[in-house]
Amino acid sequence: MPLKVAVQMDHISTISIAGDSTFAMLLEAQRRGHELHHYTPDQLSMRDGVVTARTEPLQVRDVAGDHFDLGAPRRTDMTDFDVVLLRQDPPFDLAYITTTHLLERIHPATLVVNHPGEVRNAPEKILVTEFTDLMPPTLITRDIEEIRQFRADHGDIVVKPLYGHGGQMVFRLKADDQNFGSLTDLFAETYREAWVVQKYLDDVRAGDKRIILIDGKAAGAINRIPAEDDLRSNMVQGGRAEVTQLTAREQEICDRIGPTLRQRDLMFVGIDVIGNWMTEINVTSPTGIRAIANHGGPDIAALIWDAIGARRGG
Repeated sequence: MPLKVAVQMDHISTISIAGDSTFAMLLEAQRRGHELHHYTPDQLSMRDGVVTARTEPLQVRDVAGDHFDLGAPRRTDMTDFDVVLLRQDPPFDLAYITTTHLLERIHPATLVVNHPGEVRNAPEKILVTEFTDLMPPTLITRDIEEIRQFRADHGDIVVKPLYGHGGQMVFRLKADDQNFGSLTDLFAETYREAWVVQKYLDDVRAGDKRIILIDGKAAGAINRIPAEDDLRSNMVQGGRAEVTQLTAREQEICDRIGPTLRQRDLMFVGIDVIGNWMTEINVTSPTGIRAIANHGGPDIAALIWDAIGARRGG
């Protein structure tokens, strides 16, 4: 049965389709005959308890530079949709959080993927801390003295913003690095929230594996190798993708976190694993679908729509 689907995303004109996971999901939805509608987060409203958005009918095609058509916009009651894809990119700020409060009013009668309340309550760098034995030593704080002690305990450390994304503002500080004071000053001036400080893992040179889970079960993976002159493995930061398989430890990690993801109704999740350690559980707008497919892996977009269809009969 065709579904009526709305996607909340950054404007579709701004995306690079070659690696965009949302676009892959839209292509698969259209292939299945689902009716697509597009809106950006600023077009979402609630009046007298009724949640609406100024949506536009959407058609997509896998042609760079000519990848979409939008129809005439109209104000639409969000309960008219069978499914809403919550796919805007971070930053995970108050604007993002506000949209989760509004979308929570329509879920689950209208299925929002992922559950908006759980997206709000489970930021990627905080949800992972529920599994301390699966992650590297980690500190969340703004207290400089706590960071000094953590560095003294572990030597090389990585510092990154708690609500950062895409590998932005990720720094490695070696045990004898004299930039500690300057870097902590920069973070203190830039971010009001706490920071994440983790033990540096040498295994990152061998890759930072992105594993996709659907309904709490591992569905596919891609290994991301950082450039020689960079700490970060994110492909938007120059990382290189390579074919991979799950190790026994990685399967153990997926099996351990799966029940929590299902309990929280987080249908589409991407975790990051370096060596034997999980560093993040990405729930806001996970990526990696097209990279996995392009390297001979499963069609994650099809698996996601299978899972959605099982809930909605589509």
